[in-house]
Amino acid sequence: MTYRKTDAAIAALTPEEYRVTQESGTERPGTGALLANKEPGIYVDIVSGEPLFASSDKYESGCGWPSFTKPLVHDHVNELRDTTHGMIRVEVRSAHGDSHLGHVFTDGPQDRGGLRYCINSASLRFVHRDEMETEGYGAYLDQVEDI
Repeated sequence: MTYRKTDAAIAALTPEEYRVTQESGTERPGTGALLANKEPGIYVDIVSGEPLFASSDKYESGCGWPSFTKPLVHDHVNELRDTTHGMIRVEVRSAHGDSHLGHVFTDGPQDRGGLRYCINSASLRFVHRDEMETEGYGAYLDQVEDI
């Protein structure tokens, strides 16, 4: 499967998805459509479709955004120094789509690596386990838990 940013994918974004992914915006805490999602599956870049996170690595951090302990495919996630807003943070962007996803912090669950990938729902599309094979993500089924 080829993952890339296309004009058609950008044109299909809602204004909020565009603001977050293309202008490095942040959705308001607690407002993201995927925050409370507990279904089994994977989260892919809304622009490129590249697989980013698995439901088995999602947890409730209380921060107001979907949180994950690690990327599904490390090569699909770029981590960049971010000094905006008077802070030093690590921005997380998709490798192929170059979408702004969120930030990674070191206050995650210690027993699962200690990282918290704090990700905007607006940058993600959820693919339910039952649809993964059909949509071309069957290779990742072994990383999705039974609930």
